[in-house]
Amino acid sequence: MSNPYLPQEILDHTVDLLRDDQDALKECCLVSKSWIPRAREHLFAKIEFNLEKHLESWKKTFPDPSTSPAHHAKTLIIRCAHAVTAADAEAGGWIRGFSRLVRLEIDSPGSYLPEPISSFTPFHGFSSTVKYLLVHSAIIPPPQIYNLILSFPLLEDLTVIRNGISVYDDGGSSGGPPAVVQPSNPPALTGSLRLSLDTGVGPISSELVSIPGGIHFRNITSTLRYGEDLFATMVLVGLCSHTLESLDIACCLMSTSIWYPFPHR
Repeated sequence: MSNPYLPQEILDHTVDLLRDDQDALKECCLVSKSWIPRAREHLFAKIEFNLEKHLESWKKTFPDPSTSPAHHAKTLIIRCAHAVTAADAEAGGWIRGFSRLVRLEIDSPGSYLPEPISSFTPFHGFSSTVKYLLVHSAIIPPPQIYNLILSFPLLEDLTVIRNGISVYDDGGSSGGPPAVVQPSNPPALTGSLRLSLDTGVGPISSELVSIPGGIHFRNITSTLRYGEDLFATMVLVGLCSHTLESLDIACCLMSTSIWYPFPHR
């Protein structure tokens, strides 16, 4: 053979076929340096920090965000949000390395943590490419969740889950205007909305309907726990009536559910 080497695109395609086999991808990294970049794209496509020690291990292994594999990540799941500090999000902080995310999940459901998270500020807009956001927290008031939503200009799909009330709860009040400056390019929110809140959907709904440029969800799923939740949800539905394709409402008070597919547009 005059040229015993396969073109790089063929090698990359071969590695792509192994995208769901973590062990095989790790073996690919040992075959050749030319295989490493493509294998890393799949190995680091989804990153989960379930415990604080996992986050600390990442920071020690990749002290320089500019050379870390974080830029390969498309999904980032953080279940130890209380361990994230403002310094982590500053220039040179580890968060900034995750610059190409599509999906972000911040899961801090309870106030039982030794150092419960009190603000989402460190997560504001660190990746401008985020299209799906899940927020699960019992201790962050709606205005701070709203600020987080506004910080991602390409956001399409949103899930907000709040279980229980803690000492950090705002008592159901929206707490006035957001603390951050309104962005010049607010998210269009053209995908799906899911709200499941023990404290009622009213506070979150009142924040969403005030987003500059309006909301344009195609699918809305909501759990109604209080009488006033129905009105808040209907306001959301009304604002999305020109784009809505399906509506799924679970009414806990009436032990029933409503599902309605809108005509295809």
